[in-house]
Amino acid sequence: MDPPPSLPAQSSHPFKIILGSSSSSRRLILEEMGYQFSIMTADIDEKAIRMEEPEELVMTLAQAKADAILEKLKGTDGYYTENDDGQPTLLITADQVVVHEGVIREKPSSKEEARQFVKSYSNGCASTVGSVLVTNLKTGIKKGACDTAEVYFHEIPDEVIDNLIEEGTVLYVAGGLLVESPLTSPFVSAMVGTIDSVMGFPKDLAEKLIQEALQTPSLPIL
Repeated sequence: MDPPPSLPAQSSHPFKIILGSSSSSRRLILEEMGYQFSIMTADIDEKAIRMEEPEELVMTLAQAKADAILEKLKGTDGYYTENDDGQPTLLITADQVVVHEGVIREKPSSKEEARQFVKSYSNGCASTVGSVLVTNLKTGIKKGACDTAEVYFHEIPDEVIDNLIEEGTVLYVAGGLLVESPLTSPFVSAMVGTIDSVMGFPKDLAEKLIQEALQTPSLPIL
């Protein structure tokens, strides 16, 4: 079970953030965006959620992660919905899949599958489809969207693939696609989209959704 999320001692933003992900890439990117945050994980069975369209799948998974974390936070005294100044807490969840030749790929289930995934990208391309969902725990406002990118590769030598598998990180990323690795990056020939989108957390989209989730709800017209 996760420990209760805690706000870093000093924050330059008038709200708190809980990142609902154990991804080191998402943590790094959110830090690069200048935010302080705590981390919780959802602990859901992602394989139990199946959708035909990648955009629908990643948005559904992001929502399922948010629901699971909200369930963990139930029964608290309100600390996690707003801080002492009445400012909100934002819960950020995300998900990503890789699409190769029309087939959705999630995290490899084995070293052999990871090897097959990476080898198939050699002299080819892969697309990433990622989602970001921002839930304002004070107002209940939810803002989510998807982002896509494409990565094209030169031939990836077998010894490089062997080293990637031995290093092991490819086992924990969608489609075994690890373009930021020093082992892989020399063989990227082109990219359509941003590196942060390929890594599973598009900065511009995340910032846009954060700001939208902070908006004051509109009052009904009488």
